[in-house]
Amino acid sequence: MSTKDKQNIEMISENILRQKDEIVHEIPIPDVQAINIKETLIKWRKALIDVYAESIVSHNDIPIESLENWSVQVSDKLLDLMLPLNIALEEISNYRDTISGIIKKEALNTDFSLEEYHETLINFNYIVDQAIKFVSKNYMRDYNDTISKARYAVDELSIPLVKITETVGIIPIIGEIDTNRADQLMKNGLKQGSEEDLECIVIDLSGVNAIDTMVAHQLFKVIESLELIGIQPVLSGIRPDIVQTMVSLGINMRHVRTFNSLHQALNRIGAF
Repeated sequence: MSTKDKQNIEMISENILRQKDEIVHEIPIPDVQAINIKETLIKWRKALIDVYAESIVSHNDIPIESLENWSVQVSDKLLDLMLPLNIALEEISNYRDTISGIIKKEALNTDFSLEEYHETLINFNYIVDQAIKFVSKNYMRDYNDTISKARYAVDELSIPLVKITETVGIIPIIGEIDTNRADQLMKNGLKQGSEEDLECIVIDLSGVNAIDTMVAHQLFKVIESLELIGIQPVLSGIRPDIVQTMVSLGINMRHVRTFNSLHQALNRIGAF
């Protein structure tokens, strides 16, 4: 690169930074869910333009590091405000044409070689594309992490263990039992039963619509696991169809105390 081209590139970068305040305000602030995001977006825009200006004069690996840091902050804020990903992607793309226009204007007004003009545009567009990639990647990673945590919290609430005496707890199950809920039943029973130092856990199936082969096997595993850590499992709400499923599978429930209703189970084990 000639000294003249280098000076021209530095001038372009300086002009972008000089016009930063004007550039960030020329695009309207989107109205999203009645949330005032103006301050947040202006901050994003200024930081992004700083990275774009840096990309004009430096090798790509330098602004890439700044871009990664910026994308992490953006994705975190999007999730905090519960905003969609397209808000950030639009912000990134909005300045592609604006800054490309500044580069073109400066190239026309200076002795900028065609080769250097073309390379400058390629480098700048590469940075814009990387910004889109980084924000999308970080947003989806954080989004999936948030969803996983939310699902875990919901699962715990859907299979609660209620301690009713110092030694007795109840796990009331309502609705269908799928593989995920059966696994959560196992985890909650073992973890909370051990932490609460329970001697007996009543698994109430009164609100369960149906039990298939998979669920019956999982339920038997839960019973065996509770017995292994010294907790007596008790089943209540046992209906004829549930009995038939277990019998057809050859599951031996003779060693497990079973009752027709939760009330009957609690009376018989002396919970009240």
